[in-house]
Amino acid sequence: MKNKMYRKIAVVLAAGMLLMTGCGNAASSNNTGTEASETAAPEAETKTDAEETTEAADTSGALVIREQGMFSAGGTVIASDGTFDVSNYYTSREGSTSHVDHANVFYQIPEEDTGLPMVFLHGYGQSRMGWMTTPDGREGWSDLFLKKGHSVFLIDQPRRGEAGQTSVAGTINAETADQTWYTQFRIGTFLDGEFTYNENSQFPQGEDALNQFFRQMTPDTGDFDQTVIAQSVAAAIDEIYEMTGKDSILVTHSQGGMPGWETARYTDHIAGIVAIEPGIAAGVDSEDYQALLEKNIPITFYYGDYIGEEYTDVPAAAMWAGMASTADVFTEAYTAAGGNSTIVRLPEEGIYGNDHFMFQDMNNDEIADHVENWIQENVE
Repeated sequence: MKNKMYRKIAVVLAAGMLLMTGCGNAASSNNTGTEASETAAPEAETKTDAEETTEAADTSGALVIREQGMFSAGGTVIASDGTFDVSNYYTSREGSTSHVDHANVFYQIPEEDTGLPMVFLHGYGQSRMGWMTTPDGREGWSDLFLKKGHSVFLIDQPRRGEAGQTSVAGTINAETADQTWYTQFRIGTFLDGEFTYNENSQFPQGEDALNQFFRQMTPDTGDFDQTVIAQSVAAAIDEIYEMTGKDSILVTHSQGGMPGWETARYTDHIAGIVAIEPGIAAGVDSEDYQALLEKNIPITFYYGDYIGEEYTDVPAAAMWAGMASTADVFTEAYTAAGGNSTIVRLPEEGIYGNDHFMFQDMNNDEIADHVENWIQENVE
């Protein structure tokens, strides 16, 4: 198995040990661990039924992690010309190397590991943080799917976040853009000096939630390169196969959808793709499409609310309708060729009020259940 060394950092917990996963409400549950149980044991006979019931409730639904760790996947090593001058080591750059353009992967494996691994790839301006929590501090999809028995592998794409080491110099854009992206993501818009919300919005509301949401945004530290990202994600998926012996379900969001399609060209271990508002689908005449079809990868698209020209008060609605139409073209061709592709438009499922960040909305658990049902019915 490659890269065994990085897994030396893995934390292996004994069965029953509770681990805090970074979500605020999970932390409160996980503090009721083994030590508290051992301390309370001598007094167990004197407790009332009500006290025992309360203690049982405190630990119900606790998330138990068997193993967690972090590793890098893919990337390359670049070198400068010349010979390194060790006598001038601090300022010398001749003959130096840099390990760059890799993905960084944080993973957790639940005690009840019953499902396929899920690999999460973020979109523009984001990092893996978006899958781990919500603007108002509820459980993110990583926790929700861990509780469903899936191990989760959360990627920071090359040249972003924890994978910021890059071979391509760039300038971090410091222009102000909160209102632009808020509107583009169909959360609402900005009128009379205030952020508005679309009618019946499921997005967490209030100044504190907005503050947390905007502070999730993460800049690129190098150019966005679709192939570099796709190859690093494929390398991560291959590593996961070596770790677990299982193919992975790839979950992409927004801009991450494009390298998500291409990833299928570089690995044979994708069990299915869940594309959350990927912007555009793979073109039916593309190499990405052919790889997906040849490897018989089941695919589902998820789109939220406020998409279509009828939403005249949602500035981005018509644009998103155009992008979502590419999923129709893809699905028609893919299914006609014998593939498995479905499109889930949440309002058609009776689920309303969702924006571009459905996995952070107030009903993110309901949508996670919907995704899990698709996995159970379509992914082997």
